Amino acid sequence: MVEIFYLTLLTFTAAAVGTMTGFGTSTIMVPVLSLFLPLPTVLLFVGVVHWFGDIWKMLFFKKGFNWRLILLFVVPGVVLSFLAARLPLTLPEELLQRWLGLFLVAYVSFLFFRPSWKVKPSTAGAVWGGSLSGFFAGVFGVGGAIRSTFLSAFDIKKSVFLFTSGMISWLIDSSRISQYWLSVLDCRCMVYSR
Repeated sequence: MVEIFYLTLLTFTAAAVGTMTGFGTSTIMVPVLSLFLPLPTVLLFVGVVHWFGDIWKMLFFKKGFNWRLILLFVVPGVVLSFLAARLPLTLPEELLQRWLGLFLVAYVSFLFFRPSWKVKPSTAGAVWGGSLSGFFAGVFGVGGAIRSTFLSAFDIKKSVFLFTSGMISWLIDSSRISQYWLSVLDCRCMVYSR
C-alpha cells in the first residue's frame, strides 16, 4: 500500500513539473522507477502516464498551436520513436541503464558548461529536434528536454509552446507505446521477473 502512495506522489509531482515546463514527467519518473522495476516495464508504465498527461496538456492549452512545427517535429519523431522503442526489448537491461545514466549525465553536463547555447530556429532544427526527441523517447522514455530545447528556439507564446509540445509528445508516445505492445510486452512476466 505504501508503494502505491509513493508511486502516486511521484506521478503527480512529475506531471505537475512536466505540464509547466514542457518536460519533466519522464525525466523524473524513469530514473526513479528504474531503480525498482525492469526498464521495459518502467518505459511502458511511464509512457502511458505521459500519454494521458499529454492529453491534459492539449486540453488545458488548446487555444494555441503551430501545425507547421508539429509536423516538422512529429514526422521524424514518430518514425524514430517507433523504431527505437524496439531496443529496450532486445538489448540487455544493464546496458540500457548505463546508456540512460550516460545520456542524462552528458545532457546535464552540456547544459552546465554551455548554459547560453541555443538552437537556431529553422526547418532543419525542428526536424533534428523531432528526430532526437523521438529516438530518445523510444529508447529511454526521455525526450521532452530535447524537444523543449529545440522547440523553444522558435520563440512562440507559452500557450502555443505547451499545446505544440503536448501534441508532439502525444504522437511520439503513441508511437512508442504501440511498439511496446506490438512487441508482445508481457507486463505480468516482467514485473514478476525481479
